[in-house]
Amino acid sequence: MKKLYPLLSVLFLIYWGCEDKTDDKTIEVVVDNLTEVILWGVVYSIENTHSLDLSSNQLTGNIPSEIGNLSNLTYLSLGFNQLTGNIPSEIGNLSNLTYLSLSSNHLTGNIPSEIGNLTNLTYLGLSNNLFKGKIPSEIGNLTNLTYLSLSRNDLTNSIPSEIGNMTNLTKLYLYNNQLSDSIPSVFGNMTNLTSLSLYNNRLSGSIPSELGNLTNLTYLYLRENQLTNEIPVSICNFFTSDSLLIHTLEINNNQLCPPYPSCIEDYVGEQDTSGCD
Repeated sequence: MKKLYPLLSVLFLIYWGCEDKTDDKTIEVVVDNLTEVILWGVVYSIENTHSLDLSSNQLTGNIPSEIGNLSNLTYLSLGFNQLTGNIPSEIGNLSNLTYLSLSSNHLTGNIPSEIGNLTNLTYLGLSNNLFKGKIPSEIGNLTNLTYLSLSRNDLTNSIPSEIGNMTNLTKLYLYNNQLSDSIPSVFGNMTNLTSLSLYNNRLSGSIPSELGNLTNLTYLYLRENQLTNEIPVSICNFFTSDSLLIHTLEINNNQLCPPYPSCIEDYVGEQDTSGCD
């Protein structure tokens, strides 16, 4: 098939330094009705690009907003690079994504609320960055997620109750942040969870009795917080004959008060009981 590209139908944007594949400059090239995006020196067709794995590729600079034009992407991995700056809000245009990993970079700023537009996601990894501020409540829109990791950041404020909407989650990692206030009781709705890791935050208040609903858990890490009051007896629901949680429950280094349920006496560890009656 013969194609002609008249000069007047071509938009050229001059790109300097295209030999450096780690340069964060981007060009959008429009030829008639065909659109291509150049990211880090490589041309990608919007129509034909469905998977983009640039992890461990020594990429630097910001994530260009033009990445939001790759509307047919279902898989995007930019992890283990040296990317900086904010996540562009245009990431929310990638509504076909099922997998998104930006972990282990130097990304900063807030997690954009537009992340909640990615309702087809089953995997979201944003761990080991420099994100600040609160977890956006819009994250609760991602009801198809089975894996969510926001660990090893600088996130603050309370865990949004909307997170309880994600009832398909099997693994939830929020550890090593500065999250505060209480553990939402809506966690009890997430009965498919096998791993729940909230350690090394500033969580306070009681352990919600609703956690006893999570009988599929094999890992529960609540250590190194500021949890208080008595441990609910419902936590003994984990210790059924076919449960492995007995090997992976960590609640030490809190302010939990005795008497402790007999099922976990051997797992309480060091507690600050100075505020107990």
